[in-house]
Amino acid sequence: MRDILVTLLILGSIPYIIKRPHIGVLVWSWLAYMNPHRLTWGFAYSLPFSQLIALVTLAAFIFAKDNKKYPMNGVSILLVLFIVWQTITTYASPNFGGSMYEMIRVYKIQIVILLSIILFQEKDRIIKLVCVIALSIGFFGVKGGVFAIGTGLSFRVWGPPDSFIEGNNELGLALLTVLPLFYFMHGHFQNKWVKRGLFFSMVLMMASVASTYSRGAFLGAICMMFFLWLKTNNKIVTGFMGLIVVLVIALSMPPEWYSRISTIGTYSEDASAMGRIIAWKLAGNVANDSITGGGFGGTFTVANYFKYYGVLRGTDAHSIYFEVLGEQGYIGLIIFLSMFILGWRYGNWIIKNTKGHADLDWAGKLAAMLQVSIIAYGSGGAFLGLAYYDLPYSILALLVVTRIVVTKELTAKAEQKIEDTRQAIIEKQQLLSQTSHQIKET
Repeated sequence: MRDILVTLLILGSIPYIIKRPHIGVLVWSWLAYMNPHRLTWGFAYSLPFSQLIALVTLAAFIFAKDNKKYPMNGVSILLVLFIVWQTITTYASPNFGGSMYEMIRVYKIQIVILLSIILFQEKDRIIKLVCVIALSIGFFGVKGGVFAIGTGLSFRVWGPPDSFIEGNNELGLALLTVLPLFYFMHGHFQNKWVKRGLFFSMVLMMASVASTYSRGAFLGAICMMFFLWLKTNNKIVTGFMGLIVVLVIALSMPPEWYSRISTIGTYSEDASAMGRIIAWKLAGNVANDSITGGGFGGTFTVANYFKYYGVLRGTDAHSIYFEVLGEQGYIGLIIFLSMFILGWRYGNWIIKNTKGHADLDWAGKLAAMLQVSIIAYGSGGAFLGLAYYDLPYSILALLVVTRIVVTKELTAKAEQKIEDTRQAIIEKQQLLSQTSHQIKET
């Protein structure tokens, strides 16, 4: 039954995508972040729905009469430059076959990200994309939170199978990254039942994050909550409510959780933590040996571990920063970091320039929460290899299109003000002319 329902929903969206390509980005985002087909048990589980929707969306975009101009600004240019550099490192990789496979996977993601920058330069579309992304990932936070509370937070929560966030650590990071978006939606929508639902969803998501037993998510949660508090207007109320939620969850956690988290302070005695440090050193060695790094899948290999450390092992990067450093080299890391630094500056620009404009208040609040999402991803990602996950690039895309919308609105207001001033001057000139004419007649 689930297979049929999911299949009908996806296939049923195609006619709408053909008419309005931006709907294709929304459907693709739902598939990419929620992975609804992975919640089935039959034929729909392994069907390439994402590829189908991406192809239909791309075809609809090509033949659509909508605006097809790609905006040229710092972040949008860096996104394209990062893709170009990844192509170069792939062809230079010693593991060309595996690297090419991963590159194609990344290409599929980045094409949709670029399309979203072109097609979502409107307020309503931006809000819809925020909701789809947040609710798709938040589904697993709510679901996991209910499970965690029902079992006394004694078991770990996991993400959807065969996805970027299948692991408990990865799920924790993804939930932390979208929690600020839930906070934005809670303030944006006025329906009391919607607001209540979003509030309880955030509580359940926090319980879910705690139940991932992820040390990286724990550190990321501290950074995210601190910056979220800084970005809120009523800091006393939000701080008090946040403290209550944290205390309730902390008092509910079993001894096993505290035992797991306490190893942060004794990392030198923890094999997993030391494995991360070795992986980070390996990334630096590979980047030092080659300007293009090892390429996708060409860095953290058994061959490289044996070459540099004389051990037969293979592992993950365990860090977005060292993953990019090892696989894309120092140039790739500079581009990667520059995107998020510039994205943060875009957020500052939006917040600054929307003050005093009631109709643009939504943009300022969204930009603030997108900045908190960057903090969550940047801090929690320091211990997880999710450098090519869709979510952070969607965050950057949202900052880009929000800045474009704000710029358009402010420009329109400035032009209207100039026009009003011009009309006022003309009216005064006409009045002076009439007065002068009357004086001459008398």
